[in-house]
Amino acid sequence: MKVIGIQRAERFSPNSVDKDKAILSDVVVPFGGTIIPENGFKAEQLTDKPDVVFSMVRDESTIAQLEKLSDNGIKVINPAQGIINCRRSTLNKLMTENNIPVPTVDMANGKGWWLKRGDGSAQSKDDVVFCHDDEELKAARQAMESRGITDIIVQPHIEGDLVKFYGVDGTGFFRTYYPGDDRITKFGNEAVNGMPHHYSYDKVHLQDAAELTARITEVPVYGGDAIIMADGSFVIIDFNDWPSFSRCRKEAAQAIISLARE
Repeated sequence: MKVIGIQRAERFSPNSVDKDKAILSDVVVPFGGTIIPENGFKAEQLTDKPDVVFSMVRDESTIAQLEKLSDNGIKVINPAQGIINCRRSTLNKLMTENNIPVPTVDMANGKGWWLKRGDGSAQSKDDVVFCHDDEELKAARQAMESRGITDIIVQPHIEGDLVKFYGVDGTGFFRTYYPGDDRITKFGNEAVNGMPHHYSYDKVHLQDAAELTARITEVPVYGGDAIIMADGSFVIIDFNDWPSFSRCRKEAAQAIISLARE
């Protein structure tokens, strides 16, 4: 089986360049495959047609190249449409339409707001901003708009345990972790929720919601964040295509590899 991997451009891997490279390597190297940088990738430059392309790309031009690969009968994991569906504004709409629990305005409790760029994933700490009140929210929105970002999502802050989840749909692989316990963080936003209480919740229910999101977005290799509330209910506050899996990389790599063999 001929395999290549397309490495995510550094601007889409804030504080995670080495971690993202590591999971892609763990997936591609066992096949004897090659890793190609996202920047400047062109489908027509491939001299030897691969059977499978493992892709972590996020750039608009590269997503278009992925579509060309799929049109030529090449299996792409994750596919172009899945990456497009993970843009926050699109994702929020899909999840709401499919009754997947997400924070809604009617859940606001005076504990603050989260302002998030809606046209893609976070590229810097300024793309996901916690605001204590309406005044801070207004200022943060203006700052984001001044950077040319007008597609914006606003969600109320939900108090509870922050749980990170990682999965590979269709393989049974699903893992959860409390960043408040291991202190692994990208931008430090996890601190807003404080130390976890480890509220009891139905992990199978969370996995079902995550896997449903994976299917409706067409993203089999995924990760995300959920808030577990005191009563055991939860909301999913983030979902993204192909995270670094740094907490469970070796296991995740084996699950992702199995997708290529299907």
